[in-house]
Amino acid sequence: MKYLLDTHILIWFLKGDNSFLTDEVINLIENKENKIYFSIVSLWEVAIKYSKNPSSIGISAENLAKLCLKANFYELLINKEHIFTLNGLKLANDDIKHGDPFDRMLIAQSKFEKMVLITHDSKIKLYNEKYVMIV
Repeated sequence: MKYLLDTHILIWFLKGDNSFLTDEVINLIENKENKIYFSIVSLWEVAIKYSKNPSSIGISAENLAKLCLKANFYELLINKEHIFTLNGLKLANDDIKHGDPFDRMLIAQSKFEKMVLITHDSKIKLYNEKYVMIV
């Protein structure tokens, strides 16, 4: 199975902060039969947040990338199909606002690539996408 890790899941797992992760998620990530992906989107998000306030995120994009590769995670680049998939993302309720472009791109990537996005962000479930796992 293919899984895409949301930015905070990546950071928690790679820094060993498993207090936020369930045993199920840890087992999914550590299971060698699964392919675990990290998106360039996550590196971009971390780079922006780190440049504004390094202590708020605690890791640079460069170090996160190194840890991802050391963990044998697969890199997912952004392609035009991912961008086009953004048009099909709809919130379940038009009154709800969710403007996080990083989240939206991760959802689009997981949807297009047919891989499960593992996230802790409860707002993402508002998209009702089948390729999302909220933990």
